[in-house]
Amino acid sequence: MDEKLEIDLARLDKGGERFAGELDNAVLEMQNEKWIRPFAPLRYDVFVQVFGKELLVRGRLEQDFDAVCSRCGEDFDFTCKAEEFEVSEEVGEDVEFFDLTNRVRECIILALPNYPVCGEDCKGVCPTCGKNLNKGACECGKDDADARWAALDGFGAKE
Repeated sequence: MDEKLEIDLARLDKGGERFAGELDNAVLEMQNEKWIRPFAPLRYDVFVQVFGKELLVRGRLEQDFDAVCSRCGEDFDFTCKAEEFEVSEEVGEDVEFFDLTNRVRECIILALPNYPVCGEDCKGVCPTCGKNLNKGACECGKDDADARWAALDGFGAKE
């Protein structure tokens, strides 16, 4: 497994080349994260071309993560996909190698959800007793609502 994604521009085919493989997930520098962690190699599939002094890279990236749901607090796994990874960079004639590792890292991190959830239908936890509502209804007494706010219950509702 590679630790860097370097392109040898001197040996690159004139029509461009496809590069596919895996990078160690350590390139993401997320080993100490508490709520979201990569657990498998980062997969890439890119096509690299040079037009004059312009390096053009297009492809897709995938990374598997273990995360804590922002609604219910349960652990779950998901795959973060960057379907339209693109890099356009001016390169001089004296440049022999171009390192895409930081670009790949940035793209995956920017593709991560702000608030990962285990599923779109996740019900979260009861704000009163903290029970995970995905595992059943709580019995904490929803009738104990503060009556002072009752006048606002229908505000903004369309009939």
